[in-house]
Amino acid sequence: MTVRANTQGHVGIVTLAAAPHNFVSSAIVAALADRVKAFDADPLIRCIVLQSEGRSFCAGADFGQQRSADERHAEMTALYKAGGALFDCETPIVAAVQGAAVGAGLGLALVADFRIAAPEARFAANFVKLGFHPGFAITLTLPELIGQQRAALMLLTGRRIDGRKALRWGLVDEVYPIDELTSRTLAFAAEIAENAPLAVRGTRRTLRMDRATRVVDRLAHELEHQIALMGTQDFEEGVRAVSERRSGNFIGR
Repeated sequence: MTVRANTQGHVGIVTLAAAPHNFVSSAIVAALADRVKAFDADPLIRCIVLQSEGRSFCAGADFGQQRSADERHAEMTALYKAGGALFDCETPIVAAVQGAAVGAGLGLALVADFRIAAPEARFAANFVKLGFHPGFAITLTLPELIGQQRAALMLLTGRRIDGRKALRWGLVDEVYPIDELTSRTLAFAAEIAENAPLAVRGTRRTLRMDRATRVVDRLAHELEHQIALMGTQDFEEGVRAVSERRSGNFIGR
């Protein structure tokens, strides 16, 4: 099972268990959304922890799989439909990020209200290195969190930042040694869960207002651009370059 769920007190724990890379697919994101929505509907659950097993938090989508253009189109459409459902949740979410959160993996981390990270965590929006347009609503959620300028830096250079820089930038909320990450994240979630649940949900709803709707609109915009770029030579070269751990030789078509 690639997605597991369990509880600890009033905290629901959703675990992505597709190590080592924890690549996302439409099926995996749908399974994550199902677990999150089930906890969201449970009156005993007052906070949700999103975590993963292995060295990577989530390395994004696996572009190494051979697919036709139509298959990629269908997969991305289904993935973002499920991704939109993840944002449509009223229970606070805390993500524990132990390693790489790359591309759609960064987008997954940004679903959460809070991110607790290890110093070894790595955050990257490397879409342009793939000859690809950003997705998973990152063009909305990342600037909201760290500001337009720093988001542009990450999105247009594809640079990685570590857990400590992410803390300075406001991308994560707390940083702890990796062997303390799980316990610290659960303690953080329990601190939220001990408060009055109706007040917590109401406050979160006010803070987020129409965010779920804005996310769905942004996902549709991003998907349109991603589909257009999937048919380019630059995208094919970007996928090869990343898999071969080299810089891409892009030609603009």
